Parts: sequence; structure tokens; C-alpha cells
Amino acid sequence: MIKRYKIEDHQIKPVEAETPSIWVVISPTEDEKKWLVENFNLDEHNFNSAFDPEEPARMELEPDHVDLIFKRPKNYSSKDHFMFKVSSMGLFLFKDKLLVALSEDVNLFSGKYFKQVGGIREVFLKLIFNSIFHFMEHLKVINMIADEIETKITYSMENRHLINMFTLEKSLVYYVNAITSNTSVIERLKHSADKIGLSPRSVEFLDDIMIENQQCYRQASIYSNIFASLVGARASIVSNNLNILMKNLNAVVIAVAVPSFFAGVGGMSEFSAMTGIENWKMAYPMFLCAMLLIGWITFVLIKRLEKH
Repeated sequence: MIKRYKIEDHQIKPVEAETPSIWVVISPTEDEKKWLVENFNLDEHNFNSAFDPEEPARMELEPDHVDLIFKRPKNYSSKDHFMFKVSSMGLFLFKDKLLVALSEDVNLFSGKYFKQVGGIREVFLKLIFNSIFHFMEHLKVINMIADEIETKITYSMENRHLINMFTLEKSLVYYVNAITSNTSVIERLKHSADKIGLSPRSVEFLDDIMIENQQCYRQASIYSNIFASLVGARASIVSNNLNILMKNLNAVVIAVAVPSFFAGVGGMSEFSAMTGIENWKMAYPMFLCAMLLIGWITFVLIKRLEKH
């Protein structure tokens, strides 16, 4: 799918013209890929890399344009089961146009950053900044989910919540790797500002992008290190909860076994003889109450002994 946009009155608006200033390509077919490669004089490998989530971020300077592969967080779905994935985005900057290549349909130009734009180079930089902003937002969501799961782990006796926590930890490893890859691209972009034709104002904005990316990397690294260091503690909590449950079950089993022993040895007839109660309607309830009392006393004694 191919979408076309133009910059009018400092805003990005969709158009149907054949020669727009911004092209957005989303999961193109083979015919569309061939047409774009030929008409934009793109490197086929670089263009295909924009749709490969495993492709590392990089930047290449071509004679008439800039090829930039940047990492961005993939939109989360409930089908992912707490796995936050990373996707690639291709930015191909020409003198008078910008080609954006994505593997999923997202609203790229939403938010306050795109309400006022001065040109395609500013859009180019704001798309990079927007990807970093999405990483920061996803990190906040991951932290909120982790807090909720940790609360459940405190009382859990199964591995389901523990596995969800491991999945979040794996997601953070991917995020740290992607942000690190983006860092090298942003630094090279800063060094090539003159070749790309960035204005002093755009260079200042690029400095802000570098600072935001560094903060994003530090935050992702801190979360990843905390998650990794607490893996053993969380597993111990689940194991300890299970041990407590087994102790309580053992106490219940012993508490049931003791009255059963007396009932098996004495029986109902001996109990009637000892108490002198011949009416079975009174003897059975008293017998049941006696066994329950013995079982309760046994359970209390076992729990008292556990504390000491």
C-alpha cells in the first residue's frame, strides 16, 4: 500500500497527486517494490531491509539521497502475550521528497510534533524522534505491567505469572539492542549534517534527539538489569508459596488422620458405651463433634510447632 502526502501551511496533508513530497509505503507487493526501486533509484537490499525486523539500524549516503534504517517498537497486540517486539523503518531522504517504508500501518504523523513542520528534513528528523518517544512510552507500559505481575507473583503458586515476567525481560533485551543500534545511526547522522543539508535549527533538534535517545537507553538498561537481578527472587517467592501450601495440606492430612485413628479403634459402639448414650440421634452428633474437636486441636498444635 502506498500513501501520498504533501506539506501545506506547515501541516502534513494526504493527497492523490502523482508527485507528492512524502511517500509512505506499507508492506508493498513485489510489483510495488520493483516500481519503487526503479523510479526512486533505490538500493534493493536497503529497501527490503526496511521490512525486516531483524535488520540492524544503519545509514548509507547515496549520490542523490540518504538511506536510513531505524528501529521502532512494534504496536503491541494481546496476541503477543506480553512480548513487546521491535520492527524496522526505512527513511529515504531526497532533495525534494521523502520516502518512508514500514511493515505495518501506523499513524505516523499524529501528535503535537507534526502540527507544525517546516519541510521534509524536519519531518525526517521528527519521525526519528517519534520512534524514540514510542520506545519511552512502551517502557512505561512494560514497567506498569511488571508491577502488576509482581503483585500477583507474591501470592502465586504457579509458573504462569513468572513466565510472563520472563517474556517482559526478553522484550527489554530486544529494546536495549534496538536503541543501541539507533544510537550509532543518530551519531553518524550528526556527523553527516552538512552533507545532508541540515539547517542549524535542525542540527540543534538533532542534539535533542541524541539526548532523548540516551535517556531512553539508560531507562531500558535499568529496567533490564532490575528484571534480570530479581529473576531468582521471584522464582523463590513462587517456590516458597508452594512450600507453604504443602505444609498446610500436610497439617490438614494429619489433623484428619488422628480422629480417623480414634474412630477406627473405638468405633461408634464403644463411644456409646463410654458415654452411656443409647439414643443414636444424640450419639452420632456428639461423636462427630468430638472427632472435629480432636482434628482442630491437632491442626492447631501442628501450626504452633511450626512457629517454634
